[in-house]
Amino acid sequence: MTTIKSSDCAKVPFLRRFRRSEEGNGTIEFVLFVPFFLALFLSSFELGMLLARNVMLDRGVDIAVRQVRLGQMDPVNHDNMKAAVCDAAVIIPDCLNSLQLEMRPLNPRNWDNIPVGADCVDVEEPSTPVRQFVAGQPNQLMIIRACSLFDPIAPTAALGAQLTRQSGDKYALTSSAAFVVEPD
Repeated sequence: MTTIKSSDCAKVPFLRRFRRSEEGNGTIEFVLFVPFFLALFLSSFELGMLLARNVMLDRGVDIAVRQVRLGQMDPVNHDNMKAAVCDAAVIIPDCLNSLQLEMRPLNPRNWDNIPVGADCVDVEEPSTPVRQFVAGQPNQLMIIRACSLFDPIAPTAALGAQLTRQSGDKYALTSSAAFVVEPD
């Protein structure tokens, strides 16, 4: 095995010395793996917040529906229902402005008249009218749908970049429930 003397080092071409050098080995692994783990962390955090907000929206709709079914909400209108959902869904930011509700009667023998998607607030058009909100009669089957918009935590990283966007570059979460209005 031959050794290179310091006086011979100047004679070895630069690229050969660079190839043989072992300095900076940890930097390569760092550069390769840190973006992956950072994307994994941001995606996990984004998914956690998305699921927590969805659960709280479902909880808010369920509690508001329970108040309607048991006759504890008087009168049953869009503003009271929205306030009841927002009171129960505590982690939804700016709930009263980002939540859109739709409530309509259903014919139990004909389910074809339900629109496919729930309406969400259009942040570019703040005076969006309510799609349909009917309080319902005793013993009537009703459906309520709620849609709320959220800003992604990391909009350009991993999961945040893959979310389907709606109004104002936000993503939407929806919740729905069916119930029968209790007789008086």
